[in-house]
Amino acid sequence: MLNLEPLHNLKLEVSEVEGLSSELCLKNYLLFSELDGEVCAFMCERYLVEASNYYTKLPQKYPLHILDEDSYDRLYNRFLELRTDRTMESMQEESENKSDDEELSLTDFLRTSSDILTSEESAPIIKFVNALFYQAIKKRASDIHIEVQEKRGEVRFRIDGMLIKNADLDKKVVNLIVSRIKVISNLDISEKRIPQDGRTQIKIAGETLDVRVSILPTFYGERVVMRLLMQSSQIPHINELGFNNSLIGDVKKLLRSSHGIILVTGPTGSGKTTSLHSFLREVEAPELNLITVEDPVEYKSDNISQIQVNEKVGLTFAAALRSILRQDPDVIMIGEIRDEETASIAVRAALTGHLVFSTLHTNSAAATISRLTDMGVEPFLISSSLLGILAQRLVRVLCDACKEEDILAEEFAEDYKLQKDAKIYKACGCKACNYSGYAGRRSIGELLVMSDKVRDLLKTTTDEHSIKTALEADGLKTIATQLHAMLLDGETSLDEAIRIGLGHE
Repeated sequence: MLNLEPLHNLKLEVSEVEGLSSELCLKNYLLFSELDGEVCAFMCERYLVEASNYYTKLPQKYPLHILDEDSYDRLYNRFLELRTDRTMESMQEESENKSDDEELSLTDFLRTSSDILTSEESAPIIKFVNALFYQAIKKRASDIHIEVQEKRGEVRFRIDGMLIKNADLDKKVVNLIVSRIKVISNLDISEKRIPQDGRTQIKIAGETLDVRVSILPTFYGERVVMRLLMQSSQIPHINELGFNNSLIGDVKKLLRSSHGIILVTGPTGSGKTTSLHSFLREVEAPELNLITVEDPVEYKSDNISQIQVNEKVGLTFAAALRSILRQDPDVIMIGEIRDEETASIAVRAALTGHLVFSTLHTNSAAATISRLTDMGVEPFLISSSLLGILAQRLVRVLCDACKEEDILAEEFAEDYKLQKDAKIYKACGCKACNYSGYAGRRSIGELLVMSDKVRDLLKTTTDEHSIKTALEADGLKTIATQLHAMLLDGETSLDEAIRIGLGHE
């Protein structure tokens, strides 16, 4: 009984049929799920032959339907996820009774670029590394840390900017995992004494993911940190960054300029690169030439020429920038202004009619101006080339399902200028937020737009404090003010607000 008309847009859940092996069903592309309360078999036109052949051999007949490609892929990936979850659970047990023979065969594993959810290799270490990537993505981790101590090792994920422990490992297993990671990143397995850096690509549920790998020898063995990088298709749109609407409006106005510098500043991990790439996406147009110099290239994009800095061969930010200016660019993005030379070329590029985006490690918009003068950029050049400075932070937002009211201690109320009876909340942790107490992060930022008032001020002073006081009088909402508001609105906790910079007046 086959219904030939494909069913569209179905979000089906996995059903496992007693007496049938899910592995075999997957291999033959015949999937089972419930439709209108009864268990049915599903296939798609792509694998019609394999699935029908298998269906004819089934001991019991089920209603058979054809699904459209998208619905089928969705269900297929659900089956794969279930399988990988089980692998991860059984891995923990397997890793405890491992013998030393495994170390020898590791060099035989060749780099595999097949989709890691479907890979059939039975070697437990390969399965473990695959499951690790899969779990990290499922939990929205940005980095995977594999660390080693005297007797054991552990895996930690960085989720929303915080490291969270994921698994304890036996010391022998850690060495095997590190070797496996070296194999897929094309690094030297035999070299254990010097740091190594590499890249690899993995495929998960049809998505390709770039991974940057860094291996460092420590006293007890090598530790690995892997950064999971997004593809350009996953870069948030400028409206999705989480800033308030008036700030986004001002930024969009700046992005319409044909030349000048826009700087994004903040500490490491505050989302500067993501903001810059979303600005690039905003200005991207077929008639414009966009070039970036980055260290390293974090988001791969199709319509932008991206240059990777390589200090070993002398390709520094400054050297790359000089060459870029001969490439007739309209928009230039510099990953980071690190030294005087880069700063002066960036300013020159902005003055000669290019739109330049870059980042600096400073804590506030006002501090950025004094940093530029420290780098030897003359104040009159700053006022004629700079369009605006966005200082930003990523703040973890409390999980609505489990946040609880917090008691405000008196000394905190005084220190952070809060009313004693202010209603604030704290993080608790529940299943919905993976027991972290927080559900994702939001960007907040202060935007300094170069106005005549600031230009006049720059003629007399570049002192951070004077500029900040003048800007606040002019209505600049500082990061501390916004944290204050988020805290009183119950969006974040006191701990998080202090960590980000509440009270840094």
